[in-house]
Amino acid sequence: MSDNAASSRPRISAVVICFNEEQSIGACLESVRWCDEVVVVDSGSTDRTVEIARGFTPRVLHHDWPGFVAQKNFAMEQATGDWILSLDADERCTPELRAAIERAVVQPGPAGYRVRRLVRYLGRWIRHCGWYPDEKVRLVRRGAARWEGEDPHDRLACTGDVRSLDADLLHFTYRDFAHQIRTMDHFSDVVVAEWEKKGRRPSYLMLLLHPPVKFLEVYIRKLGILDGLPGLVIAAATAFYVFSKHVKHRERSRGLTSPSAGPPVPATVATQHEEMPAP
Repeated sequence: MSDNAASSRPRISAVVICFNEEQSIGACLESVRWCDEVVVVDSGSTDRTVEIARGFTPRVLHHDWPGFVAQKNFAMEQATGDWILSLDADERCTPELRAAIERAVVQPGPAGYRVRRLVRYLGRWIRHCGWYPDEKVRLVRRGAARWEGEDPHDRLACTGDVRSLDADLLHFTYRDFAHQIRTMDHFSDVVVAEWEKKGRRPSYLMLLLHPPVKFLEVYIRKLGILDGLPGLVIAAATAFYVFSKHVKHRERSRGLTSPSAGPPVPATVATQHEEMPAP
């Protein structure tokens, strides 16, 4: 896009929160280099994340980790553009999505737009398992939306009309299976901590039945079987994630362990459904 064309449309800010994302942050920020402003909020990375981010934008801010919802709201509050595009460090804005965004922001009505997320996992684009199209609100007018929900399951809620963009946001959710297991271990801690805050009691029946039901839901009802080996891995891992939450909840209710949910693992940000429990 020419400078004249860019100046004729509303300003767009991209915002990203991160923690130890040196393997992902560069590609993420490169994909939104076209935005008028890029804001990165880091919660204390000990790797090269901050150094890499400063190569793309001067607006790299430190903010101690307050939780997913609060951190994302803080990041949005730092943006000065008319529109805000919110990304996780393991996501990429495609040229098609850029074109759709630039067409959308000149429309007078909507307060926000949903985008489809297409996940790359174990060498394959995942189009079933409940992972696609996985629409999320990610583009909003400044001041017209806030992050809500319970950690780690956050959502961007708009005060006005929300429409869908006909383009994909690429999501490189896990680097490998070991990364997925570490991430699920962390997020199960976060979820159980929220359950405890709400006074939820552990259930042996849920511990027994929920995991196999979840496996069948992902692998059969949501057609994970059509995604080959990655689909089988996703279904099995999702069932284990559900199982681990119930086991940890039971442990803590009996004082056998202590809560360990702290800063985010190097996997960026949580998703909104149990089929994909990572950022």
